[in-house]
Amino acid sequence: MWIVHAPAGVYSTEDKKNLTEIITQFYVDTVALPKFYVVVRFDEYPVDSMWVGGQPVNDFVRVVVDHIARQMDDPAIRELCMSMLSERFAPFTTDRGLHTEIHLDETPIDLWRVDGIKPPRPESEAEKKWARDNAPSPYELADAG
Repeated sequence: MWIVHAPAGVYSTEDKKNLTEIITQFYVDTVALPKFYVVVRFDEYPVDSMWVGGQPVNDFVRVVVDHIARQMDDPAIRELCMSMLSERFAPFTTDRGLHTEIHLDETPIDLWRVDGIKPPRPESEAEKKWARDNAPSPYELADAG
């Protein structure tokens, strides 16, 4: 789940479409996530409603990401992920002169359900089916990995 906090009007519908495609493809390519696992919400704020250090800022984008389907236990993997995400996000932020912060939280996978179903283990046959179908479906424990 990505929440992009940005000044109103900074992103066009086309920008949002392009950015969400880039984000989604990142997860599909790097960790084989089903596309529907990737959710992006744009929260636009009005002029002078975001303040940093006691001053109003109208050129600031804050990105909050909650990872659930995959966890990054290795500090080197965390650094690689942050670098890759920052690089892919730059055309929509720093390259446009916008100041940016991004952070990731990780929710334990056992505290997650999709349509009331416990998601299958990463890269299991059941998860691969979810990816092919781009939707959740009941599965047999033997297929869950």
